[in-house]
Amino acid sequence: MKTLKFKLAFALSLLLIINAFGNEKMITIHGTVVDAKTNEAIIGASIKIKGTRSSTVSDFEGKFTIQAEIGKKIQTGYVGYKPNLTTVRDSIITIRLEDNSEELNEILVIGYGTATRGACSSSITTKSNSINSQYCGSINNALQGSVVGVNFNQNNNASYDEEYSNYKENRFMTSKEQPLSTFSLDIDAASYSNMRRIINQGSIPPKDAVRIEELINYFSYHYPNPTGTDPVSISNEITSCPWDNSHKLIKIGVKACEIPSETLPASNFVFLLDVSGSMSCPNKLPLVKSSIKLLTNNLRKKDRVAIVVYAGAAGVVLESTEGTDKQKILDAVEHLQAGGSTAGGEGIELAYQIAQKNFISEGNNRIILCTDGDFNVGVSSNEGLESLIESKRKTGIFLTALGYGMGNYKDSKLQILAQKGNGNHAYIDNIQEANKVLVNEFGSTMYTVAKDVKLQVEFNPQFINAYRLVGYESRLLNKEDFNDDTKDAGELGAGHTVTALYELIPVGVENKYGGVDPLKYQKKENSTTYKSTDPSSEELLTIKLRYKTPKSNTSEKIEVPIMANVMTNQPSPDFRFAMGVAMFGQLLKNSDFKGSASYDKVLEELNQGLGEDSHGYRREFTRLVESVKQLSK
Repeated sequence: MKTLKFKLAFALSLLLIINAFGNEKMITIHGTVVDAKTNEAIIGASIKIKGTRSSTVSDFEGKFTIQAEIGKKIQTGYVGYKPNLTTVRDSIITIRLEDNSEELNEILVIGYGTATRGACSSSITTKSNSINSQYCGSINNALQGSVVGVNFNQNNNASYDEEYSNYKENRFMTSKEQPLSTFSLDIDAASYSNMRRIINQGSIPPKDAVRIEELINYFSYHYPNPTGTDPVSISNEITSCPWDNSHKLIKIGVKACEIPSETLPASNFVFLLDVSGSMSCPNKLPLVKSSIKLLTNNLRKKDRVAIVVYAGAAGVVLESTEGTDKQKILDAVEHLQAGGSTAGGEGIELAYQIAQKNFISEGNNRIILCTDGDFNVGVSSNEGLESLIESKRKTGIFLTALGYGMGNYKDSKLQILAQKGNGNHAYIDNIQEANKVLVNEFGSTMYTVAKDVKLQVEFNPQFINAYRLVGYESRLLNKEDFNDDTKDAGELGAGHTVTALYELIPVGVENKYGGVDPLKYQKKENSTTYKSTDPSSEELLTIKLRYKTPKSNTSEKIEVPIMANVMTNQPSPDFRFAMGVAMFGQLLKNSDFKGSASYDKVLEELNQGLGEDSHGYRREFTRLVESVKQLSK
């Protein structure tokens, strides 16, 4: 009897245990993360099942898949939004994140973890490889906790071992003595996303990290498509300067011809990946892998991909592979690990060899370099890298430099590589930016339609006292370089828009920014106002542009005169937005020419220039300005 009672009790206990476990039902959740106000997808949001190590991020449609038990909590976070905690009740879920831009100066979402300011600050201020091992160690340890963030103090400028080139700000030139302004068109936008990363960390970007033309050109503008045989078109707009009403501002817009992605020529890509120890942070090699996956999903059968890696030495991990063999490409990417020193020069040499070996004569041949730029073995100086890349420029192989990470990011090196390697430079701070550069703007990023593009503007001193080019300090050329086809300049990708702004001081308006005494040995004019040698001339200025087709070494010229009576009192939304961006850049750099600029004026221009903002980039920028306004108080 006792034995029977024991057996019944054991069976009942076992039944209770099975029943208890049965209530913990594991399901596969298919979710979407969106903005609570706009209902737009949020790319790269962090998703974690509370109390577990199960985590993921939302894709370029804001979607994610993760397994969890009914009743568990999903923690979701993204920079600029309030953390969200949702209970698992169904397999289909939409998570709506609420805007939290007012607190961007206090919180940085770093992933699936918790970190204190003290835990990171000592690591950030250390040098070389130790910065990454210590900083990443703090972050990786933090990833075991909950979705919180790193606290920053207002007006904090974290001490990073980052390198930026220093250029003197463009000054006003008198149109009578220096009527020509010449520069290389710049399609890079790395400065914008890098600036965004620093602001989202609660800091004001260092002045040298801010390149105003790259902030302006991060955004697309509505310029007319080319209609003739030239692959580019030129447009312009003139209005009063918002930071000095006595001055004028002209916007020069250049638009490259559009080519549908499906009709782009075959591509021969060589991914050149930095897998050195400095790339071990979550926002470096893991983000590089995610970036490559996005691009791989868009490859066609006629495209080919090879992968070269470098650390202490360089090697090939994937021979040139057909674009539709996606699993083979993704497997090669997935097995990459970071470790060792950084022989960047050796990696570049090998990448060019592989690209040349698989060269497509009528196609797009391009190396895509993914690195933090911290080269420390072999050719590593800025001068050495410049010489190395210049020697490769005539191969017909273009170079895209994608920068990753923080703390030891070498912006100056990547600028040199992109400018001297017939290519472009972008900074990838999150998966959303990777999607913008490698998916949404694939053609403009990866396929060049015009190379060595130069712009020269001649100002008529009959109407213009002085002028100043806003930004482009690193792209200035001598006036003689415009007609010299041996001089390197920028490249334009399919569908790309490029914008340049000139601040103009009209004749009769005092130049408050200095001048020189009358020349002693020059013939003096009888009148204080310059008279054109052509009395009938009513041209304010002339815009000249030179370009080469990708396979040509001889340039073509486009010339567009602008009349003096074309000024508008109602600038387009695009112009207003560009003016707001330029004004913001001048405030960040504490420009000598910022005039009456203020963050309130910036926001006024931006809000009137939002226009059609399908991807939300302009609204994102407005939130960044609001954050800096708070940080600057």
